[in-house]
Amino acid sequence: MTKTAHDVVSPARGIDPLALGATLYVPATRPDIRAVATGAKLSGLRSIVLCLEDAVAETDIGDALANLRGLLAALERIDAPTPDAPLLFVRPRSLAMAREIAALRGAERLAGLVAPKVRPGEVAAWVAALGGRDLLLMPTLETPEVFDPSAMRDLRDELVAEARGRVLALRIGGNDLLACLGLRRMPGETLYEGPLGPLVAQLAGLMIPAGFALTAPVFDIVRDPATLAREAARDVAFGLSGKTAIHPMQVAIIHAAYAVRADDLASARAILQEDARAVFQHAGAMCEPTVHRAWARRVVARAALYGVAEEAWAADATG
Repeated sequence: MTKTAHDVVSPARGIDPLALGATLYVPATRPDIRAVATGAKLSGLRSIVLCLEDAVAETDIGDALANLRGLLAALERIDAPTPDAPLLFVRPRSLAMAREIAALRGAERLAGLVAPKVRPGEVAAWVAALGGRDLLLMPTLETPEVFDPSAMRDLRDELVAEARGRVLALRIGGNDLLACLGLRRMPGETLYEGPLGPLVAQLAGLMIPAGFALTAPVFDIVRDPATLAREAARDVAFGLSGKTAIHPMQVAIIHAAYAVRADDLASARAILQEDARAVFQHAGAMCEPTVHRAWARRVVARAALYGVAEEAWAADATG
């Protein structure tokens, strides 16, 4: 896992938000929770969220919490995570549950908590819920306030004041936001071809320059991998640092979108050279280190995490 980050986002606890990749959400009630959480069950995962909120029925909360306690106890008996173990997060149902989870023995083996439905005025309470533990937060933007630019500016300012260094990324909850409009995902249509496209652009403009990474919503039409691939490519183009996944088959598609083109990597390395000229041309495009350095560092970090898509670049160049 690289610790390199681009100029805009300051990595929390040394974790580059780009390392999240495809974040697979799984119900905390799964009987194979230990195998999933340690990476033994599903290979290639970089991050997992064990969900105790929307993915768990009210009647199953007790079983889910018991399952989580058993997992943390098992993880505590392991000296150190394996190199292939994914980052592990838990999504609690409420602030009260967050406090309960943060206080559990073995909670330090978690990377952090995903905070659902965070609204302006709630950031300090979520930070306090961590109880002083060295845990990160990933607040989820998925309430009607997200459509209000003024409310999102207030939330951004709260995050700066109350949670800088504790927030790894802000997760955009696409399905809940569509539900606010009485809509749902449709096959063949990316997020950016619907009403949430402008909203993602707005959130990127508000949050990323303030130092907060954003992750992209889930594409929940599992049988439509082609549209997922198109959407993931747009996620990368919008500067998003990962994407929610709900099925293991989505993981490789999302990670492929974060692989870099060989020519882009060569340009990035040229821009980052100490003796790079103020302005120069590479691969038919102008390079200006003073304005392209953040992009270049992000490309180099992506290449370290997800590799170089040389074949895809060749196809693009000849197609």
